[in-house]
Amino acid sequence: MLGTEALLALAAASFFLVVHAVSGFPTLDASNGDNDSLLRLVEIRDLIAGQGWFDLHQYRMGPEGGFVMHWSRLVDAPIAAIMLGVAALTGSMATGETVALIAWPFLLMAAAAFFLMRIGRAVGGDWAILPCFIIGAAALHFTGIFAPGNIDHHNVQLVLSFAVVAALSSPTAGFRQGAMAGTCAVLSLAVGMETLPYVAVAGLYVAIRLLLDGRGQAALATGFGTAFAAAAAVVFLATVPASGWSAATCDAYSIPQFAIAAIAGAGLALTAGFEPLHRRVATRLVALICTGAAAAATVLLFFPQCLSAPYASLDPRLKTYLLSAITEAQPIWSVVRHNPAMAVSYYVTPLLGLLVLIWKLRRGATGAAIVVLAFLATAIAVSIWQVRGAVFAIPLATIPLAAWIGEWRARVASGGDTSATLKMAFAWIVSLNVVWSASANAIAGVAGAPLSPGGAIASAGTCNHAADFAALASLPATTVLAVSNLGSPIVALTHHRVLAGPYHRNVAGDVLTLQAFMGSEPEAAAVIQQNGVGLVVLCRGNDETTTLSGWAPAGFIAALLHGDVPSWLEKLPGAAAEPLEIYRVRGPS
Repeated sequence: MLGTEALLALAAASFFLVVHAVSGFPTLDASNGDNDSLLRLVEIRDLIAGQGWFDLHQYRMGPEGGFVMHWSRLVDAPIAAIMLGVAALTGSMATGETVALIAWPFLLMAAAAFFLMRIGRAVGGDWAILPCFIIGAAALHFTGIFAPGNIDHHNVQLVLSFAVVAALSSPTAGFRQGAMAGTCAVLSLAVGMETLPYVAVAGLYVAIRLLLDGRGQAALATGFGTAFAAAAAVVFLATVPASGWSAATCDAYSIPQFAIAAIAGAGLALTAGFEPLHRRVATRLVALICTGAAAAATVLLFFPQCLSAPYASLDPRLKTYLLSAITEAQPIWSVVRHNPAMAVSYYVTPLLGLLVLIWKLRRGATGAAIVVLAFLATAIAVSIWQVRGAVFAIPLATIPLAAWIGEWRARVASGGDTSATLKMAFAWIVSLNVVWSASANAIAGVAGAPLSPGGAIASAGTCNHAADFAALASLPATTVLAVSNLGSPIVALTHHRVLAGPYHRNVAGDVLTLQAFMGSEPEAAAVIQQNGVGLVVLCRGNDETTTLSGWAPAGFIAALLHGDVPSWLEKLPGAAAEPLEIYRVRGPS
């Protein structure tokens, strides 16, 4: 059956690839606000051009010297390999980039669909495979993270997390499955700290299984713990330079994450693998408590700074004017208040899946269902805090929903009446996330409310198309002052450098940009002069532009929007018809 699931997964990914191809691969032309994929592309280009493996500086963003990004080379490497391989065959690096931008998300979607069906079979049996194939693939497509051009790390993290769930959901989970789960858990953490809640849930689940059944779960726990500790060490050596081994960075994989993973993994493996320890419940409990205490003590004594909120130390101005404008970082109450259609699209399916799963568990718990429940509940909790958790919650919810549909399919196949057929049809309809999304968008459209994002390409006026930056790219290289949402497109599509970019580590560049655009004309002139800015770029259709002007109606950016251009700026006439307005700095007044 492994072959069947693999073929179905490839079929699902291929179908949506054809959909994109028929549309002309619009996501390759329009970034649609996907700043991370654009900057990832720049990062990969720099790696190919000779920038060091351990050098994560983004030299063309921020003040002179740039800043160090918190992303992992583990994502850069396979994409770079595809680019170089295709370029070697075709003689064109541009062709290599295009192929990689299409192939990488395609392969990841196929992998995600495969793991979804594996988990769906474990939870709902063979009858759940077809609905998991259909509604699961539709949900993956809906998230948008597998669209051509999306080389951000969220799709990689989702696949690795699904691999963990699939391994732990196996009815014959032993050492091999535990090792796979432990390895993928560490890799997902190394790719980005967003998966920390899911990694913690995986470890707790394995530990609880060991506590309740020492002899029966010893192999699984030994495999998970051993691989978790070993992979943590390998990843640390592979991604952290020797000069940074003692440097604690809480937002990226470094010594705190490695130390905790090594302690937790080794403690779990020792408890499970040493027969005197796992022989009795009491000794298992003491050993696991000691492991947890050792990990907690390590954090408290050596890395207490990592216990604070992720953005606790962020400049207050960036919290107010930058972080608050990032949609994926908003809590549920903000989404419900400002965009109810998005709330329906992102939260109804996960909550429905959770209810179905709880109802299913009342009739008898299975290991696979409990794993999915733990991960789905965690994803919903994360999405309540930040909407980005819906990227995990929506696909995970399709697993219990597919099992629910599968039960009705089995009843109908065994001679069910018309009522059973109607109930099966109802289950199909309400389980498709696109139904909720389309309904919410239709209602919002009639009411005049903002629509939830559903993958439509933004209009040219929002400066999301590559052609919008052609005029800028033709100008001599300089430093550009633009809102943070334009930072990544400018760096990726031109040879210029920018001050701002929507990244929490680019504090200095983003603060300078806020000072310039929200301050007075003299304040803007001072920032421009002190940072060697040669061009000021404005996009009227960009949400950040209108937001900043609304927050600072007397500021520099508001003046530009109203046509009040200072004498030391010259609007370039060649770009007059473009959505991107370009102003050359003549010299501060």
